[in-house]
Amino acid sequence: MQATLNSESILKTIPTIDNFNELGAWGLYSSVDIHNCDPMIIRDAEMIRQYVIQLCDLIEMKRFGETQVVNFGEDERVAGYSMTQLIETSLISGHFANLTNTAYIDVFSCKYYDPDVVAHFTLSYFKGTDYALNVTLRK
Repeated sequence: MQATLNSESILKTIPTIDNFNELGAWGLYSSVDIHNCDPMIIRDAEMIRQYVIQLCDLIEMKRFGETQVVNFGEDERVAGYSMTQLIETSLISGHFANLTNTAYIDVFSCKYYDPDVVAHFTLSYFKGTDYALNVTLRK
């Protein structure tokens, strides 16, 4: 099951916990692209760390270790912070592109969470104008 959504599309094919369980899914993967983010937020390592803490609390994921946030990229097109956070059920990662003020967030977990909650929270936190959401159940 895969869904591609943006903030203006009608909600469709986002798996529910019932779908997740009925299909015997091993995991749930979502990628969220947030466009036109507040440049001050995506260029602040501590703000990125706080985002991860708040997101994990919101979707009830237990963090394993500290959030890694590193600023790198010689190519201006991809330069910016990257982040990884191990969670007990897998991984949250992201990259923040300075040139386009875009946040690319990935959440993978074998524990169910609501991808729509992730997308809306991420859009709000980074003060973007719109988003694209892709969701895949893994078996």
